[in-house]
Order: sequence, then structure tokens, then C-alpha cells
Amino acid sequence: MSGAAGPLPSVALPLGDGAEERVAIAIAALQPQFAAIDRQVQGNLRRVLEAFRAERVGAHHFAGVSGYGHDDAGRDALDRVFARVMGAEAAAVRVQFVSGTHAIACGLFGLLRPGDELLSVVGAPYDTLEEVIGTRGSGSGSLREFGVSYRELPLLADGTIDWDGLATAIRPETKVVTIQRSCGYDWRPSLAIAEIERIIAIVKGQNPNTLCFVDNCYGEFVEDREPTAVGADLMAGSLIKNPGGTIVTAGGYVAGRADCVERAACRLTAPGIGSAGGAAFDQHRLLFQGLFLAPQMVGEAMKCNHLAAQVFADLGYGVNPAPIAPRRDIIQAIKLGSARKVLDFCKAVQQWSPIDSYVEPIADAMPGYESQVVMAGGTFIEGSTSELSADGPLREPYVAYFQGGTHWTHGAIAIAAAAAAVGPAD
Repeated sequence: MSGAAGPLPSVALPLGDGAEERVAIAIAALQPQFAAIDRQVQGNLRRVLEAFRAERVGAHHFAGVSGYGHDDAGRDALDRVFARVMGAEAAAVRVQFVSGTHAIACGLFGLLRPGDELLSVVGAPYDTLEEVIGTRGSGSGSLREFGVSYRELPLLADGTIDWDGLATAIRPETKVVTIQRSCGYDWRPSLAIAEIERIIAIVKGQNPNTLCFVDNCYGEFVEDREPTAVGADLMAGSLIKNPGGTIVTAGGYVAGRADCVERAACRLTAPGIGSAGGAAFDQHRLLFQGLFLAPQMVGEAMKCNHLAAQVFADLGYGVNPAPIAPRRDIIQAIKLGSARKVLDFCKAVQQWSPIDSYVEPIADAMPGYESQVVMAGGTFIEGSTSELSADGPLREPYVAYFQGGTHWTHGAIAIAAAAAAVGPAD
């Protein structure tokens, strides 16, 4: 997507003017970014259509099988289509993955063995992976409990990759390097595909046998290539995020080298079964259609991101990314500075959601998270962050993470409400 990072010309209104007018001015200013996103959507959709054509997808692929799920022509065709779209040798797209974290965990447990080292090159991972790795919690079967050691390469003070440190980071025991594409709950830049490609080249230059694994959650179709197209051995993600097109009801995927995909699939099912099993419960049509819709839905989410960034930057809040900076995922972080404002922001988004608009989000403990988290998600699919949602942990520096959106006009309504709820920065 084109467009250099930097602030727009000032469009700030006097503080007494309404939030809807502020949003309208931001929409007008962002038309060049919206047009660039539309061009990117068209390119990504062409890639999806070419894959559908190459694999001769037809209505007969919508029929599923029951029981063990053996010889499922629709599932096998979907795997091939997905692999083509992602620039990978193979893929396993399964409703049995309960989340992106589950898909990532299957990938890590599939690739790592006792005595191996896992190295994160983007600092600490997302909260839900801490117990998978074993840096938090105990007794649940983490990688650490199975004899896998773990190390982190801290980010620099500005949140970027320590390229000098990476150049000498790989040790003989470093079996897997994990790369988290999205910022997660950290105030750092998300990674561009070009940066992921550079990381992989530096790692492989030190040891070609070290495997590069990418947490691709929130990043699919944001650019015109995926990590597996630039050398990642394996990547994983969730179908209730970008690649499900907002209509897939559950699931996740792994994609990459065929042997790596199969090792991950063996952790999902069992050794000897791998990717050959698993019924799809008559979900094939939704899975194919969700992939077809995904580029457009991601484009709408990116427009919502730009709009939220511009409106809240004009109100005096820190935003990451900046209003017209290129997008690297579908998450817009807004530093609100207080727990009360994070709660008010999420409450406003919930009130302008199609489902459960009458529900007031509260902060509470969430499985896999260390801090209390508040989540606004009045979505048709529970937990779907590809639909419009907002969430954040109630901890310093009190950041709301705004994401998704089936159409930017819905985003505009919710953004205006959130802006009115929190007011200008203190």
C-alpha cells in the first residue's frame, strides 16, 4: 500500500464541536489512503481468485464427510487453495483449531523437541503464549516442561528489531525462531513483510537449519505477500481473524513447508493421522467463502484503523500506527492514559455493535492473560476480532486496541461514539 508515514494537515476542531463532525473531516482527509487500500484489495482478491481457478473449486467441494474425516475432497481442496494464496507448499485449515494460540502451539510443539531452543526475536510474545512457552504458569504441559529452552532478543528502545543483536543471535541449539508479526498488547510497530523477510535471511545466514515460524495473526492480506512467500518455514493464524472473512465460525490454520505443516497437524490430531483426519462439520462453504471475502474485509478494517488513528490523534492521544502510516496488521492502538478511559472507549464500541449492544463490558480475568482485560465485541461470531471490536489489558500505559470492521461506515459510527465518550486528551 502506498503512502508515507506522517501526520495529516491539521484538521482539529475546537473542543466544543461534535465528534461526528470531527470524524467527517477525518474521512475527507483520508480519501487517498482509502483509495490505496481499494487497489490493494483488488490485487489480493485476484490472488485468491487465481487459486480458486487453479484448483477448480466447485459446488461439489461444499459437501463434507463425517466421522474420521477421511478422503474429504472439500477439505483437501481448501488446503491446496489456501497454500496457493499464501505462497506455501502446504496448508492445514481446520475448524478443530480453537484459536490462533492453539494453532501456534501446535506449530511450536510440532517443530520443537527436548533440548531444542526457541528464540523470540521480537521481545516478549503475546500474553496467551506465555503459558504455552512456560514463562508463566506451571503444570500444564508447557514447552519448558518438555525440555525446550526459551530465549528472547529484546527490542530496542523505540520498539524496533535489534538488527545488530540478531546478526549473532543464533546458537547451535536454536531450533526455531518465532516472529510475532502483530504488535499484540505492546506499544511497538508491527512488522512489515519486508522486515520479516530480512529477519529470515539473517537467521538462515547463520544456520540454514534453524526454522522460522511466524505468528501471522491479524496480518493476513494487509500486504500483497505473506510470510511463507518470503521464506518462513511455517506460519499460523486464526480463522475468526483476517482469513475467515468475518463469516467463518471457528478454526485456524498452519501453512508453510509441507513437512512442517504435517508435524503441526500431528500435534492437532495424532502421529500417523496428521492432516488426513478431521471432519469439517459441513463448514466447507463458509470456509471457502470466508477466504474469498477476506481481502475485502481486511481492507475495510484497515480503513477503520486509519480513521480511528486520525480522530484520536486530533484529540491529542498517542496512536500506533500514525494516522497515514502504512498498515502492518488490522490493529490500531490508542494510548488513553487511564483505566476509566479504556473502559469508556470499549463501552462506546459495544453500544454501537449489532449484537449485545445493551451489555456493558467490564474488566475481568481471561484464560491465558496475566492482567485483567476488558473486551468489547458485540459480534455475530463470539470473539471475532475481524468484526469490529475493541479490547485492552487494564495496565499501564492504558491502551485500547481497536480492530476489525466489516465496513468502514460502521467503524465511523463507533469511532464517533468512542471519541465523545473519552473526550480530548488530558
